[in-house]
Amino acid sequence: MLLYILVIIIIFFGTLFFVLKKNKERKKDIAPFPQEWKPILNESVEYYTKLTIKEKERFEIQIMNFLDDVSIEGVKTTVEDIDMLLVAASAVIPIFGFDNWKYINLKTVLLYPDYFDKDLNFENPTGIANIAGLVGTGRFENQMILSKRALHHGFENNTDKLNTAIHEFVHLLDKTDGVIDGIPKQLLENHQYIPWLQLIRNKMEAINKDKSDIRNYGGTSETEFLAVASEYFFSRPKLLRRKHPKLYKMMVACFNQDLANTNKK
Repeated sequence: MLLYILVIIIIFFGTLFFVLKKNKERKKDIAPFPQEWKPILNESVEYYTKLTIKEKERFEIQIMNFLDDVSIEGVKTTVEDIDMLLVAASAVIPIFGFDNWKYINLKTVLLYPDYFDKDLNFENPTGIANIAGLVGTGRFENQMILSKRALHHGFENNTDKLNTAIHEFVHLLDKTDGVIDGIPKQLLENHQYIPWLQLIRNKMEAINKDKSDIRNYGGTSETEFLAVASEYFFSRPKLLRRKHPKLYKMMVACFNQDLANTNKK
């Protein structure tokens, strides 16, 4: 009799768990990707145009997952569909080589109309308004601030190896282990840390001696080198492989994407 009661209890709680799990999954159903957004991606995001049909479908699902998790809010500017798609594409591109990746350290992206100063002013800056984006800390923890003008420039010009939004999302990936230090511990194997540091220090030295085509900002710190090199990798992978083969190989290991073997530039 006791065994019979135990079996009934197990079945009851097992069924309850299954029902609750299904209800939770139903609540998290993600809206389908709007058909009217596809032409925007095809026109504005070169990375997307190089994907296969199945990869495009997965890219679209990841965009919808991101938009379900993260709020995009305009500050003195209107957030249009293209703005949301460019932010979401910038988030998806670096993590497209991984399954089910979520930015657990991001809740909101604040979109400013233009560049801003160190005090986050863009209308009447008290300093030089040359900041295009940043990952928030303190009261801005779990937030990112992006210049709308810089966001669009990153996708309009595919030759200058500059994409502010991707740069900031790489900082978030770097921060996944708790600190932004230029060593993406969640992306590299332990045995790759020392070779990675040696490589970037050599590359930074070349930048600071004006002997590199990697953007000067990458020579300011290991942290910025990772983000700047990632911009280069995602915008001009074949050029990076040709000019910096070791760095390219390390980027492939970081992001699990061998972009130079596609038809990207």
